[in-house]
Amino acid sequence: MRKMACWVLCPTLAAALLTAGGSLVVNGRAADGNDSSAGARVADDGWIVLFDGKSLDGWEASERPENWTIEDGCLCGSGSRSHLFYMKQEFQNFEFKTDVMINKGGNSGIFFHSRPEADWPKQGYESQVNNTHGDPVKTGSLYNTVKVFKSAAKDDTWWTQTIIVKDKQISVKVNDETIFEFDAPEGVTGPRKLSKGYFAFQAHDPGSKVRYRNVMVKPLP
Repeated sequence: MRKMACWVLCPTLAAALLTAGGSLVVNGRAADGNDSSAGARVADDGWIVLFDGKSLDGWEASERPENWTIEDGCLCGSGSRSHLFYMKQEFQNFEFKTDVMINKGGNSGIFFHSRPEADWPKQGYESQVNNTHGDPVKTGSLYNTVKVFKSAAKDDTWWTQTIIVKDKQISVKVNDETIFEFDAPEGVTGPRKLSKGYFAFQAHDPGSKVRYRNVMVKPLP
């Protein structure tokens, strides 16, 4: 991806680096594709439960499905590269949240506006899950777009990661503290752009084991 002018900022939780244009603020009726009638459980407050803690209903791996298991009500990913997509429906504007726990040195990610492919997904964005892996891009980052160099989460400890997409703005929170707000630039022609698509979780490498639970989304107008 072609890199444009960079800004290094230091919020309360992390240092963020903007590398793909747009504007960034640190700390500070459903749309098309947001059809909540696709079979997932919908709470009274509009939240759609994407993972029931018992089955992989609605979830499909782009490769190596054996790398995904259910343990103690958690969705667990480990082993070589694999991306597990929630395929019951696409989402455009939304608030997504999940509890996450990863091992020391582990790496994972949460994809949105994405599409399955037997490779590292190119469509949409990835919210990074990485506290101590060798990759300097840490938890909460918008991979290749907004880089956070200090993680707000800890290994082997549950935290909540929230992603909010509203029109051209992306916000990421860790444990309810805003890491950044990013305004996507106009006129993006490559695959890394806001449109609509699927959510996915990443199994990154054999040394990483990640767990997800309480996976839910609320469509926004």
